[in-house]
This record gives sequence, C-alpha cells and structure tokens, in this order.
Amino acid sequence: MASDLQFVEYVCDQIGDSSTISFKKMFGEFALYSNGKVVALVCDNQLFVKPTEAGRQLLGTPKEEPPYEGAKPHFLIDEHLDNPAVLAALIAATELELPVPVPKVAAKAKAAAKPQTTAAKKSATAKKAKV
Repeated sequence: MASDLQFVEYVCDQIGDSSTISFKKMFGEFALYSNGKVVALVCDNQLFVKPTEAGRQLLGTPKEEPPYEGAKPHFLIDEHLDNPAVLAALIAATELELPVPVPKVAAKAKAAAKPQTTAAKKSATAKKAKV
C-alpha cells in the first residue's frame, strides 16, 4: 500500500522548523530529507527513521523494523508521532550524525573509474568493432 501525501505532510508539520525538511516521492513511498540528508522514510503510512546512536539515546529502546522488504531495520516511530518536540529532536539528532551525501557528479566519476570486468571489456570492444 502506498503512503498518502497527507500523512507525509502531517509528519513534516510535526517535525516543524527544527531543520529544513523536505520530501520526495520514491516508488509510491516517500523519503524525508533534513538539510539534504535522507533521515527517514514513510512507507505504508508509517514513519521509519534511520537508526543512529543519538536517536537511540533519545528514544531508549525503539521498535526496529525494515521499512520495506529487504531493507535494513529503521526506528519505527509510532508512539512519538504526535509529539512534535520528540520528533523534531530525533530528526535533528539523526541528521547531525549522518554523513554528508556524496554529490552525484562525484559518484558517477567514481563509478566510471572502477576497473571493468573481462566480460564488460569484451562487450565494449565488440561494440567498437561494429562501428
């Protein structure tokens, strides 16, 4: 079941002005960003925050579940969803602990610099030979 835009907007309103919050729709669900870092996911109208030590200290023993099949466990936020102070503090602490994302240009350059496998080299050589 895909998440509702209204639920995502409610979560963002609950977080408030503690940081710059935005969201992006991805595969029927949503990623929440704080100052450009993905800090949480909204899947099936549930809030999943990336696990960090700072978040664990704020929440105590949080419930952890994967937001979707095959994902790593995240903190499932249900009891604090209606508590703006806790939610804002959690998102701010999570954002501070997460690394700065690698710019896409740098990621593409890094991928291009990887050595090709033998099969990939043969395929590239075959394509050049046809031209």
